[in-house]
Amino acid sequence: MAVDAVLVTVLLVLLVVRLVSGGGSPGEAGPTPSPTVQVQGPTASSSQPVSFRLPSGNIACSVAPSGVTCTIANIAYPPPVVPGCDGDTGHVLLLNGDGFAFDCVNGPAPAVAGDDVPVLEYGSTVTSGPYTCSSATNGVTCTDDEGVGFTLARAAWQELP
Repeated sequence: MAVDAVLVTVLLVLLVVRLVSGGGSPGEAGPTPSPTVQVQGPTASSSQPVSFRLPSGNIACSVAPSGVTCTIANIAYPPPVVPGCDGDTGHVLLLNGDGFAFDCVNGPAPAVAGDDVPVLEYGSTVTSGPYTCSSATNGVTCTDDEGVGFTLARAAWQELP
């Protein structure tokens, strides 16, 4: 983990130096903005999987007709107990035909989502099959057609009926 922190720090320093110095040769394009999940009006519906991150990058989700998987890199809530789990909990949430659950993670916790993951702007919603996720300044809410699901934020999570 220390090696990862050093590499990220070096990458950030190089990026800042490049941005400050104007980096690259004349006529070279500047940095590319992060992609944004395309939504039409208040919702976008799809029968295909849709991946997104919240603008903070701390929460990223994949919504498909078969279910939802959300990851959160940094949490401030106590990790929930997952029976039979010897790994970490609290960083991966699942919603599917079996309902809502935290997944057991063996290995490092998920990292903050990268710029290659499209952003779901605050106030936007994505639907795939029976699952809908909404982005807000206070986290993400994902539910199925029956209202079963969860809200997730750095400070807390809540299971919905």
